[in-house]
Amino acid sequence: MSVTKPTPHDAALMHVTGKARYVDDTPMPANTLHLAFGMSDVAHGTITSINLDAVKAADGVVKVLVADDLPAENDVSPSAHDEPLLATGTVHYIGQPIFCVIATSHLAARKAARLGQIKIAEKPAILTIDDALAADSKFEEPLTFLKGEPEGILAQYGTDQTVTGTFELGGQEHFYLEGQAALAQPQDNGDMVVQSSTQHPSEIQHKVAAALGKPFHAVRVEIRRMGGGFGGKESQGNALAVACAVAAQLTGRPCKMRYDRDDDMIITGKRHDFRLKYTVAFDTSGKIQALVMHQYARCGWALDLSIPVADRAMLHTDNAYNLPHARIISHRLKTNTQSATAYRGFGGPQGMVPIERVVDHIAHKLGCDPLDVRRVNFYENGQTTPYHMTIEDSVITPLVGELRKTSDYDARYAAIQKDHADNPNSILKRGIALTPVKFGISFTLTHLNQAGALVHIYSDGSVQLNHGGTEMGQGLFTKVAQVAATTLGIPLDHVKITATDTGKVPNTSATAASSGADLNGMAVKNACETLKKRIADFLAPDQDVQFANNQVSFGDTSMPFKDAVSQAYQNRISLSSTGFYATPKIKWDRMAGRGRPFFYFAYGAAVTEVVIDTLSGEYRILRTDLLHDAGKSLNPALDIGQIEGAYVQGAGWLTTEELVWDDKGSLRTHAPSTYKIPACSDRPQMFNVALFENENVEDTIYKSKAVGEPPFMLGISAWVALSHAISGCSTTGEYPAINAPATPEEVLKTITRLKGESW
Repeated sequence: MSVTKPTPHDAALMHVTGKARYVDDTPMPANTLHLAFGMSDVAHGTITSINLDAVKAADGVVKVLVADDLPAENDVSPSAHDEPLLATGTVHYIGQPIFCVIATSHLAARKAARLGQIKIAEKPAILTIDDALAADSKFEEPLTFLKGEPEGILAQYGTDQTVTGTFELGGQEHFYLEGQAALAQPQDNGDMVVQSSTQHPSEIQHKVAAALGKPFHAVRVEIRRMGGGFGGKESQGNALAVACAVAAQLTGRPCKMRYDRDDDMIITGKRHDFRLKYTVAFDTSGKIQALVMHQYARCGWALDLSIPVADRAMLHTDNAYNLPHARIISHRLKTNTQSATAYRGFGGPQGMVPIERVVDHIAHKLGCDPLDVRRVNFYENGQTTPYHMTIEDSVITPLVGELRKTSDYDARYAAIQKDHADNPNSILKRGIALTPVKFGISFTLTHLNQAGALVHIYSDGSVQLNHGGTEMGQGLFTKVAQVAATTLGIPLDHVKITATDTGKVPNTSATAASSGADLNGMAVKNACETLKKRIADFLAPDQDVQFANNQVSFGDTSMPFKDAVSQAYQNRISLSSTGFYATPKIKWDRMAGRGRPFFYFAYGAAVTEVVIDTLSGEYRILRTDLLHDAGKSLNPALDIGQIEGAYVQGAGWLTTEELVWDDKGSLRTHAPSTYKIPACSDRPQMFNVALFENENVEDTIYKSKAVGEPPFMLGISAWVALSHAISGCSTTGEYPAINAPATPEEVLKTITRLKGESW
């Protein structure tokens, strides 16, 4: 079988040699034009005049577009039709595109875009969560999930058995290595072919068609690979693709656009930053009795994907813990900043971080090991979530038990506690934390849980397949090729996957929600099963026909796969098939907060040990042990790579990656010089990663589990470990409540407070 084997990524060699082709590498005709946006330098205001004379006169400029020049719809929103390609009268954030330059080179377009003279009558800008709350600026009324009677239970407990807290949880820049890029080439009859660095080709198709005033069939979108996405290419590529297509239609020439890194960071949305406020009651063992949680999401100026992101944060407020009485209230706040968007975990991380803070806070109040509190609250099968879904597949208790042993957690925790007690004035303080993950797998918008595929078997026995998923470095194409090879019983090198193309597989869902292999793998398997049945019915309609080891066998007969295919072809048997898959069992009512939004859960746990310098706030991750549940892994090598990368990215979000806006609404951290993603030196000095031996209880593709997003939340353990390290500095007994990201400044500020000193 090809599945379950640690097969290398299909493009690994091309990646490391620089031969992998991305959108910006595509050879273009000599008459290709290049685009750049002229952007607002005001966070909120009314445009009073636009003078583009200098722009039009600049070297290389062919045409300049404003909103009135667009041929049809002026909208690049993925949801609410509230995000114009080019501003129409009012600007809503610094970086919003106002006009578009079409020039003969990328540099000429960028230079010309700086020459626009835009006068804007400035209005008060809503920039922060506090601003939005004061102005009652929101996208919808707060949404509530309710289970039991939390307020009534809370009233029964005194201060010794309740804790409250409020903290800030920052956003995150995607920082994909390949920036946003698109190109469009006009075709006969007004049709358009678009290449876009996108996780959602069908959405690009729909937005381009609407912008051109064409039906969907007039637009074909293709993408072979992205240099990273992380959710940032789910909706944020719409503007570039639409701009290129409109420009190509108006000029009759191919048009291309890519953001430079600074422009990319200034224009595009980030992970939503949150404020979390909690009140919790617990018994003497630390078992949670009631919880009230407020989640305040700063969504930015347009809706984008904020509603489902905020919903998923609510859906992950429990993480791996049973909450018998819970009220979760979500506030979706509108501000004059970039529209926050999808990011790996899609709100799930923002839901999990606060419950880990809650559990840690309870343990501090009780003076016990936080792992003891975690274990006593773990879900047991048969219990229900705050959204009334019954847990049926929990493996969190045995998984954490195994990691506890393999990481030697107990001895390490005891040694650190002893060091804190024996050396209260030491400059270096260590901390350790073991945190779990339970992450729901499926799109919460039910109709997106579907996928299609197209499989061709050629007469020489080679196979070509296409599906609706996109490759962004995660190895999806390799996994799906393994599925096809296993299903047909042929070697993996006999299978080729071609670029994702809306002209081959229509109506695709985004490659998101960790569903790429689940959905597209099943669609490909179904197509292959159809082809096998056709061949089997032709060769031996009344016998059991087996496809394995590159042979087709029935009765006493065995022949090479290619010979069986050749015979089928010569007898006019169709060797091409579509495949389709729709996720079963899911049903969700978001307004009622009830149903089964997820097909299954993926589980994991992490132990992280850190050391901090109490004089500077600087810290290092000393050791990390990860154990993750990928079900029956389709490809252990790829899955372990995803787990390693996800952990580092998650830890980076909560430690080093700080987004800073000034009081005018300008993003000041818009380049690698001012925004710090984790570097090689930030990875754990000792990094142990293993897959938990498990098999999905649900009927997924070869019993595997999704592995794209769930391990991101393993990085929470680094943040909680920092809190533990800081607790060794306390002279007040106060809980070491740190905000995120826990930058060295934040760590030092917290240490200062715990020592009873002024900052």
